[in-house]
Amino acid sequence: MAKREKEGRRLKLNPFDAIIPYIMVERSDAQNHIEISFETANAESMIRELRQEGYDSIGMLHIIIASYIRAVSQRPSVNRFIRGQKVYARNGIIVNLAVKKKMSLDGNETTIKMHFKPEDTIFDVYRIVNDALKDVYEGETSTDSVAKIINYIPGLIKKAIIKILKTMDYFGLIPRALLDASPFHGSLFLTNMASLNIPPIMHHLYNFGNVPLFIAFGAKRAEIFIDDDGSVRKRRVIDLVLNMDERICDGYNFASAMKMLKKYLTSPEELRERPKEVVIDK
Repeated sequence: MAKREKEGRRLKLNPFDAIIPYIMVERSDAQNHIEISFETANAESMIRELRQEGYDSIGMLHIIIASYIRAVSQRPSVNRFIRGQKVYARNGIIVNLAVKKKMSLDGNETTIKMHFKPEDTIFDVYRIVNDALKDVYEGETSTDSVAKIINYIPGLIKKAIIKILKTMDYFGLIPRALLDASPFHGSLFLTNMASLNIPPIMHHLYNFGNVPLFIAFGAKRAEIFIDDDGSVRKRRVIDLVLNMDERICDGYNFASAMKMLKKYLTSPEELRERPKEVVIDK
Protein backbone atom coordinates (compact mmCIF):
# COMPACT_ATOMS: atom_id res chain seq x y z
CA MET A 1 0.00 0.00 0.00
CA ALA A 2 1.56 3.28 -1.11
CA LYS A 3 1.49 6.05 1.45
CA ARG A 4 0.71 9.62 0.67
CA GLU A 5 4.15 10.90 1.63
CA LYS A 6 4.85 10.81 -2.10
CA GLU A 7 2.38 13.66 -2.54
CA GLY A 8 4.79 16.07 -0.92
CA ARG A 9 7.30 16.85 1.80
CA ARG A 10 6.55 18.29 5.20
CA LEU A 11 7.55 21.91 5.77
CA LYS A 12 8.97 23.42 8.95
CA LEU A 13 7.01 26.60 9.60
CA ASN A 14 7.26 29.24 12.28
CA PRO A 15 5.40 28.33 15.52
CA PHE A 16 2.36 30.54 14.87
CA ASP A 17 1.74 29.20 11.35
CA ALA A 18 2.31 25.65 12.60
CA ILE A 19 -0.52 25.80 15.15
CA ILE A 20 -3.09 27.40 12.80
CA PRO A 21 -4.23 24.02 11.36
CA TYR A 22 -4.99 22.87 14.90
CA ILE A 23 -7.19 25.91 15.49
CA MET A 24 -8.95 25.77 12.12
CA VAL A 25 -9.25 22.01 11.86
CA GLU A 26 -11.53 21.71 8.83
CA ARG A 27 -10.85 23.24 5.44
CA SER A 28 -14.30 24.83 5.55
CA ASP A 29 -13.17 26.70 8.69
CA ALA A 30 -10.28 28.29 6.82
CA GLN A 31 -11.64 29.24 3.40
CA ASN A 32 -11.32 32.77 2.09
CA HIS A 33 -12.38 33.97 -1.33
CA ILE A 34 -11.45 36.70 -3.76
CA GLU A 35 -12.85 37.78 -7.12
CA ILE A 36 -10.59 38.97 -9.92
CA SER A 37 -11.11 39.90 -13.57
CA PHE A 38 -8.73 40.08 -16.50
CA GLU A 39 -8.94 41.70 -19.91
CA THR A 40 -8.99 39.04 -22.61
CA ALA A 41 -7.60 40.98 -25.61
CA ASN A 42 -4.05 39.59 -25.45
CA ALA A 43 -5.22 36.07 -24.59
CA GLU A 44 -7.66 36.07 -27.51
CA SER A 45 -4.93 37.33 -29.84
CA MET A 46 -2.60 34.55 -28.69
CA ILE A 47 -5.33 31.95 -29.15
CA ARG A 48 -5.86 33.09 -32.75
CA GLU A 49 -2.12 32.90 -33.43
CA LEU A 50 -1.80 29.41 -31.95
CA ARG A 51 -4.77 28.15 -33.94
CA GLN A 52 -3.07 29.38 -37.09
CA GLU A 53 0.02 27.45 -35.98
CA GLY A 54 -2.02 24.24 -35.85
CA TYR A 55 -3.29 24.14 -32.26
CA ASP A 56 -6.86 23.98 -33.50
CA SER A 57 -8.74 23.45 -30.25
CA ILE A 58 -6.79 25.76 -27.98
CA GLY A 59 -8.95 28.07 -25.90
CA MET A 60 -9.23 30.13 -22.76
CA LEU A 61 -9.23 27.01 -20.58
CA HIS A 62 -5.66 26.24 -21.69
CA ILE A 63 -4.56 29.84 -21.02
CA ILE A 64 -6.04 29.81 -17.50
CA ILE A 65 -4.42 26.49 -16.56
CA ALA A 66 -1.05 27.51 -18.04
CA SER A 67 -1.19 30.86 -16.20
CA TYR A 68 -1.92 29.09 -12.91
CA ILE A 69 0.99 26.69 -13.45
CA ARG A 70 3.37 29.54 -14.22
CA ALA A 71 2.21 31.43 -11.11
CA VAL A 72 2.86 28.31 -9.00
CA SER A 73 6.34 27.97 -10.52
CA GLN A 74 7.16 31.40 -9.05
CA ARG A 75 5.00 31.31 -5.91
CA PRO A 76 5.00 27.62 -4.86
CA SER A 77 3.52 28.28 -1.41
CA VAL A 78 0.01 28.26 -2.94
CA ASN A 79 0.64 24.65 -3.96
CA ARG A 80 0.93 23.39 -0.39
CA PHE A 81 -1.58 21.13 1.33
CA ILE A 82 -2.67 20.12 4.82
CA ARG A 83 -2.42 16.55 6.03
CA GLY A 84 -3.00 15.59 9.64
CA GLN A 85 -2.77 19.25 10.73
CA LYS A 86 0.70 19.50 9.14
CA VAL A 87 1.65 21.60 6.11
CA TYR A 88 3.29 19.94 3.10
CA ALA A 89 4.86 21.22 -0.11
CA ARG A 90 3.30 19.31 -2.99
CA ASN A 91 5.39 17.43 -5.52
CA GLY A 92 4.26 18.50 -8.97
CA ILE A 93 1.03 20.27 -9.85
CA ILE A 94 -2.31 18.46 -10.07
CA VAL A 95 -5.33 20.16 -11.63
CA ASN A 96 -8.77 18.60 -11.21
CA LEU A 97 -11.30 19.71 -13.83
CA ALA A 98 -15.05 19.17 -13.73
CA VAL A 99 -16.29 18.02 -17.14
CA LYS A 100 -19.83 17.44 -18.40
CA LYS A 101 -19.74 14.69 -21.00
CA LYS A 102 -22.89 15.93 -22.71
CA MET A 103 -24.23 19.49 -22.54
CA SER A 104 -27.79 18.56 -21.63
CA LEU A 105 -29.91 18.26 -18.49
CA ASP A 106 -29.32 14.51 -18.34
CA GLY A 107 -25.65 14.65 -19.30
CA ASN A 108 -23.25 13.00 -16.83
CA GLU A 109 -20.56 15.04 -15.09
CA THR A 110 -17.17 13.66 -14.18
CA THR A 111 -13.77 14.88 -13.06
CA ILE A 112 -10.40 14.51 -14.72
CA LYS A 113 -7.00 14.78 -13.02
CA MET A 114 -4.11 16.28 -14.92
CA HIS A 115 -0.49 16.21 -13.76
CA PHE A 116 1.80 19.09 -14.68
CA LYS A 117 5.33 20.26 -13.96
CA PRO A 118 6.15 23.83 -12.86
CA GLU A 119 8.19 24.37 -16.02
CA ASP A 120 5.37 23.41 -18.41
CA THR A 121 4.51 25.78 -21.26
CA ILE A 122 1.19 26.46 -22.99
CA PHE A 123 2.12 23.71 -25.46
CA ASP A 124 2.54 21.13 -22.69
CA VAL A 125 -0.79 22.23 -21.20
CA TYR A 126 -2.49 21.93 -24.60
CA ARG A 127 -1.29 18.34 -25.03
CA ILE A 128 -2.07 17.18 -21.47
CA VAL A 129 -5.52 18.80 -21.31
CA ASN A 130 -6.59 17.55 -24.73
CA ASP A 131 -5.38 14.01 -24.04
CA ALA A 132 -7.35 13.98 -20.77
CA LEU A 133 -10.50 15.34 -22.43
CA LYS A 134 -10.20 12.78 -25.21
CA ASP A 135 -10.09 9.96 -22.66
CA VAL A 136 -13.23 11.35 -20.98
CA TYR A 137 -15.29 11.51 -24.15
CA GLU A 138 -14.11 8.12 -25.38
CA GLY A 139 -14.58 6.14 -22.17
CA GLU A 140 -14.91 5.99 -18.40
CA THR A 141 -12.47 7.76 -16.08
CA SER A 142 -10.90 6.14 -13.01
CA THR A 143 -13.00 8.53 -10.89
CA ASP A 144 -16.15 7.17 -12.53
CA SER A 145 -15.04 3.58 -11.93
CA VAL A 146 -14.30 4.08 -8.23
CA ALA A 147 -17.54 6.03 -7.68
CA LYS A 148 -19.52 3.28 -9.38
CA ILE A 149 -17.99 0.60 -7.13
CA ILE A 150 -18.65 2.61 -3.94
CA ASN A 151 -22.21 3.32 -5.08
CA TYR A 152 -23.01 -0.40 -5.16
CA ILE A 153 -22.25 -0.69 -1.44
CA PRO A 154 -25.24 -0.46 0.96
CA GLY A 155 -25.73 2.93 2.65
CA LEU A 156 -24.62 2.15 6.22
CA ILE A 157 -21.55 0.24 5.04
CA LYS A 158 -20.78 3.03 2.58
CA LYS A 159 -20.91 5.56 5.42
CA ALA A 160 -18.49 3.44 7.46
CA ILE A 161 -16.12 3.07 4.51
CA ILE A 162 -16.05 6.83 3.94
CA LYS A 163 -15.26 7.34 7.64
CA ILE A 164 -12.41 4.84 7.37
CA LEU A 165 -11.10 6.60 4.26
CA LYS A 166 -11.14 9.94 6.07
CA THR A 167 -9.10 8.43 8.91
CA MET A 168 -6.66 6.91 6.43
CA ASP A 169 -6.46 10.26 4.68
CA TYR A 170 -5.51 11.98 7.94
CA PHE A 171 -2.55 9.64 8.41
CA GLY A 172 -1.57 9.50 4.74
CA LEU A 173 -2.54 5.85 4.25
CA ILE A 174 -4.84 6.03 1.23
CA PRO A 175 -3.56 3.74 -1.56
CA ARG A 176 -2.02 5.42 -4.57
CA ALA A 177 -4.69 4.02 -6.91
CA LEU A 178 -7.43 5.79 -4.94
CA LEU A 179 -5.42 9.02 -4.79
CA ASP A 180 -5.01 8.95 -8.56
CA ALA A 181 -8.78 8.65 -8.95
CA SER A 182 -9.79 11.11 -6.22
CA PRO A 183 -10.98 14.56 -7.32
CA PHE A 184 -10.54 15.70 -3.71
CA HIS A 185 -6.74 15.47 -3.79
CA GLY A 186 -4.63 17.86 -5.83
CA SER A 187 -3.38 21.42 -6.22
CA LEU A 188 -6.43 23.01 -7.79
CA PHE A 189 -10.06 22.24 -8.59
CA LEU A 190 -11.16 24.17 -11.67
CA THR A 191 -14.68 24.62 -13.00
CA ASN A 192 -15.63 26.25 -16.28
CA MET A 193 -18.83 28.29 -15.94
CA ALA A 194 -18.16 29.83 -19.35
CA SER A 195 -19.31 26.59 -20.96
CA LEU A 196 -22.70 27.21 -19.32
CA ASN A 197 -22.62 30.90 -20.31
CA ILE A 198 -23.05 32.06 -16.71
CA PRO A 199 -20.93 34.03 -14.21
CA PRO A 200 -18.53 32.10 -11.93
CA ILE A 201 -19.77 30.80 -8.60
CA MET A 202 -17.98 30.82 -5.25
CA HIS A 203 -17.48 27.10 -4.73
CA HIS A 204 -16.77 25.68 -1.29
CA LEU A 205 -13.64 23.71 -0.49
CA TYR A 206 -13.99 20.04 0.39
CA ASN A 207 -13.13 18.89 3.92
CA PHE A 208 -12.14 15.49 2.56
CA GLY A 209 -8.87 15.37 0.64
CA ASN A 210 -6.38 18.21 0.41
CA VAL A 211 -7.23 20.54 -2.50
CA PRO A 212 -6.40 24.05 -1.16
CA LEU A 213 -7.73 26.16 -4.04
CA PHE A 214 -10.93 26.24 -6.10
CA ILE A 215 -11.17 28.49 -9.16
CA ALA A 216 -14.38 29.07 -11.10
CA PHE A 217 -14.32 31.20 -14.24
CA GLY A 218 -17.25 32.59 -16.15
CA ALA A 219 -18.23 33.64 -19.66
CA LYS A 220 -16.65 36.67 -21.31
CA ARG A 221 -18.48 39.90 -20.73
CA ALA A 222 -18.10 43.51 -21.87
CA GLU A 223 -17.44 46.36 -19.48
CA ILE A 224 -16.74 50.08 -19.74
CA PHE A 225 -13.20 50.90 -18.61
CA ILE A 226 -11.44 54.20 -17.91
CA ASP A 227 -7.76 54.20 -18.93
CA ASP A 228 -5.06 56.03 -16.98
CA ASP A 229 -5.26 58.97 -19.40
CA GLY A 230 -8.99 59.36 -18.69
CA SER A 231 -10.21 57.92 -21.99
CA VAL A 232 -13.21 55.59 -21.91
CA ARG A 233 -13.31 52.34 -23.83
CA LYS A 234 -15.16 49.04 -23.90
CA ARG A 235 -13.20 45.91 -23.14
CA ARG A 236 -13.91 42.20 -22.81
CA VAL A 237 -13.13 40.55 -19.49
CA ILE A 238 -13.43 37.20 -17.76
CA ASP A 239 -14.27 36.97 -14.06
CA LEU A 240 -12.68 34.41 -11.76
CA VAL A 241 -13.70 33.50 -8.22
CA LEU A 242 -10.99 31.90 -6.09
CA ASN A 243 -11.72 30.08 -2.86
CA MET A 244 -8.62 29.17 -0.88
CA ASP A 245 -7.43 27.41 2.27
CA GLU A 246 -5.74 30.18 4.25
CA ARG A 247 -3.80 27.72 6.41
CA ILE A 248 -1.23 26.83 3.75
CA CYS A 249 0.46 30.24 3.56
CA ASP A 250 0.04 33.85 4.64
CA GLY A 251 -1.96 36.56 2.91
CA TYR A 252 1.11 38.22 1.42
CA ASN A 253 2.05 35.04 -0.45
CA PHE A 254 -1.52 34.49 -1.64
CA ALA A 255 -1.81 38.10 -2.84
CA SER A 256 1.51 37.89 -4.67
CA ALA A 257 0.48 34.64 -6.37
CA MET A 258 -2.89 36.03 -7.43
CA LYS A 259 -1.25 39.17 -8.89
CA MET A 260 1.11 36.93 -10.82
CA LEU A 261 -1.80 34.81 -12.05
CA LYS A 262 -3.54 37.91 -13.35
CA LYS A 263 -0.32 39.10 -14.99
CA TYR A 264 -0.03 35.91 -17.05
CA LEU A 265 -3.73 35.88 -17.89
CA THR A 266 -3.54 39.45 -19.15
CA SER A 267 -0.22 39.02 -20.99
CA PRO A 268 0.18 35.30 -21.73
CA GLU A 269 2.97 35.45 -24.34
CA GLU A 270 5.54 34.34 -21.75
CA LEU A 271 3.69 31.03 -21.50
CA ARG A 272 5.17 29.97 -24.84
CA GLU A 273 8.58 29.59 -23.18
CA ARG A 274 9.69 27.74 -20.08
CA PRO A 275 10.26 29.91 -17.00
CA LYS A 276 13.81 31.16 -16.55
CA GLU A 277 13.72 29.84 -13.00
CA VAL A 278 11.46 27.57 -10.95
CA VAL A 279 11.25 28.60 -7.29
CA ILE A 280 11.46 25.72 -4.79
CA ASP A 281 9.15 25.91 -1.78
CA LYS A 282 10.84 25.96 1.60
